Amino acid sequence: MESSDSRKDLPPPPAIIPADVVKTELGPTYEQTKKAATPKRAPMTRRGFGAKGQRIQLLTNHFEVAVPKSNGHFYQYSVALFYEDGRPAEGKRIGRKVMDKVQETYDTELEGKQLAYDGERTMFTIGSLPHNKLEFTAVLEDVSLTRGGDNDSSRGNGSPSDSDQKRMKRAYHSKTIKVQISYATKIPVQAIAAVLQGQESEHFQEAVRVLDIILRQNAARQGCLLVRQSFFHNNPRNFVELGGGVMGCRGFHSSFRAAQNGLSLNIDVSTTMIVKPGPVVDFLIMNQNVRDPYHIDWTKAKRTLKNLRIKTNHSNTEYKITGLSEKSCREQTFSLNQRSGRVGDGEVQTIEVTVYDYFVNHRNMQLKYSADFPCINVGKPKRPSYFPLELCNLVSLQRYTKALSNLQRASLVEKSRQKPQERMRSLTDALRSSNYDADPTLRSSGISISPQFTQVEGRVLSAPRLKVGNGEDFFPRNGRWNFNNKCGDMKGMSISNPFEVFEETPQCRREPAPVRVEKMFEVIKSKLPGPPQFLLCILPERKNSEIYGPWKRKNLSELGIVTQCIAPTKVNDQYLTNVLLKINAKLGGMNSLLSTEHAPSIPLVSKRPTLILGMDVSHGSPGHSDVPSIAAVEMIANLFKPVAGTAEDQGIIRESLVDFYSSSGKRKPEQIIIFRDGVSESQFSQVLNIELEQIIEACKFLDENWCPKFMVIIAQKNHHTKFFQSGSPDNVPPGTVIDNKVCHPRNNDFYMCAQAGMIGTTRPTHYHVLHDELGFSADDLQELVHSLSYVYQRSTTAVSLVAPVCYAHLAASQMAQFIKFDDLSDTSSSHGEVTIPGCCSSSRITTSA
Repeated sequence: MESSDSRKDLPPPPAIIPADVVKTELGPTYEQTKKAATPKRAPMTRRGFGAKGQRIQLLTNHFEVAVPKSNGHFYQYSVALFYEDGRPAEGKRIGRKVMDKVQETYDTELEGKQLAYDGERTMFTIGSLPHNKLEFTAVLEDVSLTRGGDNDSSRGNGSPSDSDQKRMKRAYHSKTIKVQISYATKIPVQAIAAVLQGQESEHFQEAVRVLDIILRQNAARQGCLLVRQSFFHNNPRNFVELGGGVMGCRGFHSSFRAAQNGLSLNIDVSTTMIVKPGPVVDFLIMNQNVRDPYHIDWTKAKRTLKNLRIKTNHSNTEYKITGLSEKSCREQTFSLNQRSGRVGDGEVQTIEVTVYDYFVNHRNMQLKYSADFPCINVGKPKRPSYFPLELCNLVSLQRYTKALSNLQRASLVEKSRQKPQERMRSLTDALRSSNYDADPTLRSSGISISPQFTQVEGRVLSAPRLKVGNGEDFFPRNGRWNFNNKCGDMKGMSISNPFEVFEETPQCRREPAPVRVEKMFEVIKSKLPGPPQFLLCILPERKNSEIYGPWKRKNLSELGIVTQCIAPTKVNDQYLTNVLLKINAKLGGMNSLLSTEHAPSIPLVSKRPTLILGMDVSHGSPGHSDVPSIAAVEMIANLFKPVAGTAEDQGIIRESLVDFYSSSGKRKPEQIIIFRDGVSESQFSQVLNIELEQIIEACKFLDENWCPKFMVIIAQKNHHTKFFQSGSPDNVPPGTVIDNKVCHPRNNDFYMCAQAGMIGTTRPTHYHVLHDELGFSADDLQELVHSLSYVYQRSTTAVSLVAPVCYAHLAASQMAQFIKFDDLSDTSSSHGEVTIPGCCSSSRITTSA
C-alpha cells in the first residue's frame, strides 16, 4: 500500500463522487430516440474463441431444447372477453379460466389446435384456426371470478334467511362470457433456427415469446404465482419468514436463450416477497410490530391492505380489499331489508343494524375482538360491503411490493442462498415437477426439453501479479490476498494523531438527519483553523444510518472534504485493514496495481494513451427502503450537453476527458474503453447509437480533429446463468471464463467468474463486446477483463465486476444517497418515480506513460 505522497508519478484512483455533482437526466430525448430509429451501429460478431487457461469441465443450468425443422408458423390472435351485458371481462385470473373453458368446450371448432394464451389479450396457435374471426361463449361456475363483494349479505338486500338463500344461489350461478378471437399476424417457426445458425431474424424474439407464453400457461394451470418470467408454487416448503408479516417465496425463473449449441431453456432459482397468509389481524400486528390490535395504526393498515385478497371463515369466496370502514364494527351501520314475521305478510321492512349486531345476532357467529376495530371493506365506494376483522384471512401467494426494512432484506439474502449442489437439486426438481413433456401445447409444437444440465468447457485464467506496499510483487491465491498484521505505517501510510475529536450532543440526536449534520459542522468550523484534509466519522448504526447520506453530501459535494464513515461492532486487524484501504484510495494513494501496469505490458492498452470508463445507473427496488425508487429507465442522457451560444459542454464525459489530459502529460487518450453496466440486451442498440455517439460528440467538441478509437463492453450481473463443477460441492474456481456452447451463436460475449465464491452459488458476469475498434483478440480481452477485477482499491479480493464499473456503481449509489432527502416524502413507495442520475467513473486503471 502506498501513500499519496510516494506515488505522485501515477494518476490517482477515481474520485468516488465529483465535488460539483450535477444531476443528470435519465432516458434519451426525442431527437436521440429519432437518431436511434435507424441504427448506424450493431453489436459486433464474434472474432474467435479464447484458448488460454487451464481447461475445466462444467455444467450449466441451460437445458437443450429440440426445435423441429419446420416451415410452419405460430399464428397470433387478439382476444376480447365480454359479459352478457357488453361490459369487458378483464383480469388475468378470469381470462385464463375462460380460455381453458374454450379449449375444453370447443375442441372440434378449433380443429384440435392448442391455445397458448398470455392471460391478457393475445393468443397463439401452432398452425392457423379455421377462420380469421371466431366467437365462442364460455360458461363459468366459479363465483370467485365475480367482482368483489357481489354476494355479501351485509348490504342488507333482505332478511338473514332470505339473503343466505340468495347467497347460495349466487354461489352456483353461472357466469356467461363472450369470447371474440381475431387473427393478427403469423410468426415463422424457422426464425428460431435462423438465429441459431448465426443469421439475423427480425422474428426471433416474437417466436421465443410464444414459447415463453406456453411455459407461463403451464405454470398458471398448476396454480402458480406468475411474476414476469418467474413462477412460484403454493407450497409452504418454499416459504421463509422475513419478519413483519412478510415471507420469501422460492420459485423458478425460466427463459429460452439462443446459444451456440442450439436453443436452450435457462432455469434458475428465483425468490419473491409475499404477504404471510392467515388472519388479517395477525399480519397487521407483525407488519407494524405491535403487541395487540389496540396498537395498530389503522391509517397505515388501510394503505397496506388495499387490493390484497381475502377469504372469510364462513365462505370459500375470494374478495379484494378496497378499504376499511370509517367506524368500528360495533358502530358501523348498514340498511338491512327483512320481511315481516307475520304469516302471509309480504311487507319488507328496512332497518339500520351494525355490522357487529348483524353477524352476532342475525348470523349467530361469535366475534371475540372485532367490535372495537374497523371492518374490512370489499365493496365499492358507493356500495360498501363489510366483514368483521377476525373473519378475514389473507390468501396465499400475494406479492408484497412495499420496501423491505434493512433486517428483512438481510434475512432475504441470507435465506435465499444455496450452495451449488443444493441449487442443482432444486433445479432438477423444478424441471421434473413442471412436466413439460406432458404439456399438450409443447407437444403439438414438436418442441422437447432435455432434463439434463448442459455440459460446457471452461478455462481457469491465472491470477495477475500485483504490486503492493513499496513495490514488492505479490501473487494472489484463490482470488484473494491480504495486508493483515501491518498497521498504517507498515503499509506505507503516514497517519498523524487526530487534530480534534468532536462528539454530537444528546439534544442534537433528536433532530432530522440533515439538521444534525449542519450542527455538527458548525461545531467543527468553530474549532478548526481551516478546512480539514480528512474526517473520520463514527456512525451510531452499523448499516444504512440515516446520517450517512447527508454527511457524505455535505463533505463531498458541498465542501470537497474526504471522509470515511465507520460503525464498528468488532474491531480487528482485518477490519482496520479494510478501512485503511478505503482511506488511502480516497486520499489519492494506490493500494495495489497490476505488475503489467507497472511494466507496462498490457496488450494494446499499454502502447497508446488509454482511458477506461465505467458507466452505471443507480435505481432503487422494492427490496431497498433506504434509496429512492425511480422509473425503470436505464439510459444515460447528458453525456454530452453543449450550452447554446457558448463553447461550453456541461455533459458528464467532458470532466473525465479533461482530467485524463491534465494528469497524463497533456496527452489525449487515443483509445477509450467503455464498460457499461445496467442495460438489457434490448437496449444494446441505444448504447451504441445514443450513448457512444454522445461520447464521440464530446470528444469532437473539445477537438474536432481528435478521433480516438472506441471499445464498448456491456457487463451484466442481472441474468440467470450459473455454472457448476460436476460432482464437486465447491463453486467454480476464480478466474473461470466460458465463451462456448451457452454463449450467443453470433454476438461476441463470454461469462467470467473472477471472484472466489465463498457463499451461495457464484454468479458470473456476462460480458457483451458490442464494439471494438482496438482489435482485441479473445484471449487478450478476457485477460484484460480478468485483470481489471483485481484492481478495485477498496478490496483485497478479486471482485465480480471490473473495477471501473464498481467505481461507477459506487458513485451512482452515493448520488442516490445524496438526493435521498430531496423532494421525497415519508410516503414514497416502491412505485414512486424519482430520477437518479447516471454516473460515469473516469477510471484510468491503465494509461501509457
